[in-house]
Amino acid sequence: MKTDDLINMLSTNVEPVDRGQLRRSLGLAVALGAGGALVTALLTLGVRPDLHEPGALAFLGLKLAFTAGIVLMASLLLTRLARPGGERRTRPILALLPFAAIVLLAGLSLANAPSTHWEAMIVGDMWLECLVSIPTIAIVPFAVIVWAVRRFAAPTDLARTGAFAGLAAGGVSAMGYALHCMDDSLPFIALWYGGTIVLCTVAGALLGPRLLRW
Repeated sequence: MKTDDLINMLSTNVEPVDRGQLRRSLGLAVALGAGGALVTALLTLGVRPDLHEPGALAFLGLKLAFTAGIVLMASLLLTRLARPGGERRTRPILALLPFAAIVLLAGLSLANAPSTHWEAMIVGDMWLECLVSIPTIAIVPFAVIVWAVRRFAAPTDLARTGAFAGLAAGGVSAMGYALHCMDDSLPFIALWYGGTIVLCTVAGALLGPRLLRW
């Protein structure tokens, strides 16, 4: 076969690449992971009993805004990282924006409170449950997101891609846990929600090279 004939044969009936498939697939995986986290949190922990009170709803809204911001940033960056060479077009520092915002609010909250209240504001009553629950609930979302990356993507920086899969999983897990948690102080949210989500991110970075290998 001549070269020209081979080229003509290979170029016949070539279907265009659907550039939006990866974005839709990862978005669906994150949504399914969020649903799984919500169901797990509700079935194992339940809903906080004071959601009818305006103050509780306001703090729940703040927690959801913080964690949803993390999920949004992680999903956008993960979509870029999941493509070959995507790490060269990604700014991971953008993922720090929700953390910076909650830390700033926590600092202002502590600055306006007597120092005798700081320990209760930071530690709260549910720190241990938060420390255990968010990483545990994140297991299923992480598995779903990793499956989607393996199925539809081809990342080249596996550790960083795993980290952002863990970040997204930790974020959706914290969203589910927020419906149960009654510790509402901003320093508590910054430390224990933020800290456990970072823990999920580190776990994802460590597992990424093994789970996402082509």
